[in-house]
Amino acid sequence: MARRNQGINVKVPRVKVIKALEQSLVKLENNYKNQEAEENKYKLAYDKWEKQVTKLATAKFSKAENLKVNVRWNGAVNVDFDLPAGVVKLPEAPTRKYESISDYQYTGDKEEIENAIRVLKMCDDELISTATYGGITKYL
Repeated sequence: MARRNQGINVKVPRVKVIKALEQSLVKLENNYKNQEAEENKYKLAYDKWEKQVTKLATAKFSKAENLKVNVRWNGAVNVDFDLPAGVVKLPEAPTRKYESISDYQYTGDKEEIENAIRVLKMCDDELISTATYGGITKYL
């Protein structure tokens, strides 16, 4: 029977880990560089979805419940209403297909990956231990 709470002890080829870290670094840089374009694509898709929903909802306005009308200080009119469930079949809402990366997170992750690559390249051993590998697994 296996022992509980005991880590796995294996040796991993250093060259494979370096290569995987280098690929992770390229992926991180591309994701960070492209996130603004991805956000713009998402916003355009979301705006299009909102217009579709508005068109569908206003077509069923005669079935509206809980109607509220407010006139704002600048003369703008705000109309709020509820439609009973099932009256309108909504199209699928767009979702973000990327992970937003903040500047500090990008800088920190990039530095850690670069440092790990640098240290592993200086190492003479062909295999690295699980303990070393464990510190960098979140980037692989």
